[in-house]
Parts: sequence; structure tokens; C-alpha cells
Amino acid sequence: MADQNNKDKDKATVILDATNTASAAPPGDGEVWSVWSTRGKKAIIFSASFASLLAPLSSNIYFPALEPIAKDLNVSNTLVNLSISTYIILQGIAPTFSAQLSDTGGRRPVYLVCLILFLAANIGLGAQNSYAALLTLRCFQSAGSSGIAALSGAIAADIATPAERGTYVSFASALPMLATAIGPVIGGLMAQYAGWHSIFWLLTAMTGAVFIPIALFFPETCRKVVGNGSVPPQKWNRCWTNTWYERRAISQGKEIASAQRAELAKSRKTTFPNPLAPVMLLLQKECGFALLYSSILACSFYAVLALIPSQFSRIYDFNELQVSLCYIPFGVGALVAAFIRGRYIDGNFHRHAKRLGVIIEKNKRTDLTGFPIERARLEVAVPTIVLTTGCGIGFGWMLEKEVHLSGPLIMLFCVGFCASASLNCIATLLIDIYPGRAGTVAAANNLLRCMLGAGATAATVPLINGVGIGWALTIFGLLNTVFMPILWYIMKEGPKWRAQRAAGEQRKNAPGAQKKS
Repeated sequence: MADQNNKDKDKATVILDATNTASAAPPGDGEVWSVWSTRGKKAIIFSASFASLLAPLSSNIYFPALEPIAKDLNVSNTLVNLSISTYIILQGIAPTFSAQLSDTGGRRPVYLVCLILFLAANIGLGAQNSYAALLTLRCFQSAGSSGIAALSGAIAADIATPAERGTYVSFASALPMLATAIGPVIGGLMAQYAGWHSIFWLLTAMTGAVFIPIALFFPETCRKVVGNGSVPPQKWNRCWTNTWYERRAISQGKEIASAQRAELAKSRKTTFPNPLAPVMLLLQKECGFALLYSSILACSFYAVLALIPSQFSRIYDFNELQVSLCYIPFGVGALVAAFIRGRYIDGNFHRHAKRLGVIIEKNKRTDLTGFPIERARLEVAVPTIVLTTGCGIGFGWMLEKEVHLSGPLIMLFCVGFCASASLNCIATLLIDIYPGRAGTVAAANNLLRCMLGAGATAATVPLINGVGIGWALTIFGLLNTVFMPILWYIMKEGPKWRAQRAAGEQRKNAPGAQKKS
């Protein structure tokens, strides 16, 4: 065992000497990764997570109001369901533009534009009484909310080193996962007691509560704009927090890196986003396989959530409000995973670093070239993937046998915990592979997950009608199992793929190659 560890260590050392990590604006030797304190980074990531909550909340809060909307607008349920389909389509497409802009132009401007768009859409939805307006404004609502949701993981990449990134990525996913559970409950209460228009006025108020603090206090974090946070952003992109930091630095006798702002501005190119960029990432081995398995895994819990309304109302004779309450265990499980899973993700990173003799300094860059980051992240994911598959299948057979309600609710908690924990591991790996394009990676992940998730959701009820609940969820569980070897393939070949990409980028950026081109 010791000989194998020594071989791994020597192999890592050779690759570290041969290539460089492909990351955006890496700090220099001895320079801290982020100027923000631990408390400041937690405040930033919590703000990003709270803003991302708006996307799943606006999606799930809408479901209990479908029947009242159809009745009031005098249209069929099929036409109202079309507003869900268009929402999902825009949810997959919009981040391909907003996330790319955030990678080059900055996170903060994209946040503000998306929040304004989302706010305007909700005001329109709250005031309208027309099906055409409903359909159109739901598209704008989806574009604004999904643009926000794609940025929280990118924020984690900006401010957190790989050694602590698992914790921050998990924190970023906490509130959005909770919104999946509480959305139907809030929507059911609002639709029943205040009318379906009140749902959109509530979202308007929540958007205002998010927009004002972000406009005043949320700092720019994109490393291509502010480096590690020490470079002042453009004047139009500043907030009170930036001003406070600069004044404090001056009072402490520190030099403000204003000259570097012009250097960073020259190095980045803010162009119209390429809608095919996320698609091209899907075709790259380094992250394409991870994105594929992440989306397949998400399909299984989408199927679990999709069958709750029809099956719980049939088996337990629940009304809409009672059904919506059954989503809470799933959300609580996901929230618990968000707060404890990150420690295990980071702990496994430190274990591999210790095994290879890689020294990790707090808030300092760790070069991942040659480091088995795929193993460090995915080893932690495998046990929870097995558990979420087993719990999903068990949930299906419990409903098949119509057991006491407590059994399925416990299984929902377990599925929420294990699915969220597993997806956090893969999301952290994706950010590690492309730290300078974290927004674009999030957009690619969102696009593929929306496509497969929409198909899984649409297929769930027909599948249940054909083979029953137990076998339907067993089929989704088998998909997780059949495609699981993808993870082992990633762990085995991932370091080689990254080394090849780094070598290719070195050749592309070489002075001779630039002159020739």
C-alpha cells in the first residue's frame, strides 16, 4: 500500500512539473485566494443562495394555482400546463447567455439585470388577467430567475479555494433545494386563501427584498474583473461594500491595486454570448461525462417529486394543501445535506492531499494539475448515490403496497438528503475542472438537466399507469445503476484529460502560435 502511495505521489509530482492548471486569473505566489474573511465569504455565499431561491420557488409555488388560473382565465388545463412547458424551456436556455456574460463581464451586473427582469415579470403577472399575458410573462419570469440560479456556484468558485470549495458549493445549494419543498406549500396556501394573483405579488415582494441588499452591498467577485477581490471594480459596478473595503485598506496603509484593473480589462473579452458554448462543454470529456451522469441522477428525484400529487391524493385521499405538505421532508433532507455534506467533500480532498504530500495553506491557491480531484470528489458521492437509488426504489414500492404515510415520508427525507449530497459532489468537481468558466459550466449543467428532467417528469405518470409505481421508480433506479460506471471512468481518466487540455492550451497560447495565427 505504501509503495502504491509513493507511486501516486511521484506520478503527481511529474505531472505538476510538466503542465499548468487552466484557471482564470490565478493569484501569484504567496497571494491569498480571496481578500474576504471567512465571515465575509459566508455572507456572500448566503446572499447568492438566497437569490437563487427565487428560481425553484417561482417554479414550484405555481403548481397549486393551475386549476384556479384555468378557471379564472376560462382556458383548459392543457393550455395552462403549456405555461409550465415554456417556463422549463426558457429555464434551460436563458442561463446559456447570462452565465457566460457573468464569466467575462462580472457577476453583479448580471444579478441586477436578472432581478429587474424577474421583478417586472412578477408585477405584470400579478396585474394581468389574460392567458396570452400569462404565457408571455412566465417566459420572462423564467429567464430572470434561471439567470440568477446559475450564478451561485460561480460565486463559490470565485471566493473559495478547492480545499474549502465543497462546503461553499453545498451552502450555495441549500436554500434553492429547500424552495423545492416549501414552494408548493406556500402556493397552496396563497391560492386557497388569497387568490392566485397573490402568488406573484409575494414573489414581487421577495424579489424587492433580495434586489435592494444586493444593489447596495453585494460585491463583484468575478476573478476576471476583481482578481482575488483586491482590484477595485469599475465605478458603475461598485457597491457600498467595495467602498468600505477600499477605505479600510487605505486606513491600514495598504495599496489599492487600481492599476491591475486596466490589465484585467485588457485580458478579458466581453462579447455577445455564444449559445453553443454550454453545448460544446457537454462534448468535452473533462466535464461532459460528469454533466451527463449528474442529469441522469437528477431524473430519478424529479420522477419522485412528479408522482407525489397524483399518487398521494389517490392513495391517502389528500387535498392539494395536504399533498403540498408532503414535499417538506424532501426539502428538509436536502437542507440538512447542504449543511453537513461539504465537510465530507473537503475532508476527502485533504485526505488525498496528505496522501500525495501536497501542502494546503489556508486561503492560498492549490494547483490541481495532476491532483486526483476526480477521485477526491466522486469517492464521496458513490455511497450517497447508492443510498438515493435504494431509497427511491423503496419509496416506490411503499406506495405500491399503500403502507402507512410515515414510511414514504421518511423515504422522501432520505431521497432529499442523498440526492442533494450526491449532486453537490458532482457540482464541486465541475467547478474544479473549469474554475474560470464556472458560470458557463452551470449553464451547461442546467441545460442538460432541464432537458432530461422534463422528459423524466413527462414520462413518470404514463410509466406508472403502465407498470405501477414500484416498477416505475425501479426503472429510474436502474438507470442510476447502469450508468454508474461513468463515475469510475471519470476517476480513472480525468487527470489525463485535464493534462491533455492544459497542454493544448499551452500550445495555443504560446508566442509562436499566436504570431503564426
